[in-house]
Amino acid sequence: MSLRLGDKAPNFKAQTSEGEIDFYEFLGDSWGVLFSHPADYTPVCTTELGRTASLKDEFEKRNVKVVALSVDNVESHKGWINDINETQNVEVNFPIIADENREIAEAYDMIHPNASLTATVRSLFIIAPDKTIKLIITYPASTGRNFQEILRVIDSLQLTANYSVATPADWKEGEDVVVVPAIKTEDIPAKFPKGYTEVKPYLRLTPQPNK
Repeated sequence: MSLRLGDKAPNFKAQTSEGEIDFYEFLGDSWGVLFSHPADYTPVCTTELGRTASLKDEFEKRNVKVVALSVDNVESHKGWINDINETQNVEVNFPIIADENREIAEAYDMIHPNASLTATVRSLFIIAPDKTIKLIITYPASTGRNFQEILRVIDSLQLTANYSVATPADWKEGEDVVVVPAIKTEDIPAKFPKGYTEVKPYLRLTPQPNK
């Protein structure tokens, strides 16, 4: 069964580069990012894990915990981490799961036979504090992930979870947002005291409410 948006993220216990974790306990009340890699010592993924480590403060201020996954073992992960730290000028500060039997990869539908019968594709999941899946992105092996986009989506998800708004194309933190269609235009002033602009009856913009 493939996972879809709104599904509960499967829980699991796993050995990692930082010891054994229970995924739900690891996340606690935080948001989570789980992202997979085909194997250790792969070049694109080396840059991705380095970039993730360099964004530690950005993830922390959003209350996000990050965990990576590869089908290699813990000792291999630890050697790879040394390379990542050396080449990317970082200190990897999050666990990398050892999924040698591919149980987690199967649970999260990370094996795509037309791409590889054995290696995980490069999937990324954003998981809310209630353990539901809010975003799934799967990248080809040749294209490195855009972590600014991942942070942007987290900002949007956290904002729209608390206010009756959606974020328009290319939105970034601090920019105007869309009032959801369920809110009647006559009710906007009470809900959004910063004011609004009616572009069309179905397209109403308002300043970001939590700024």
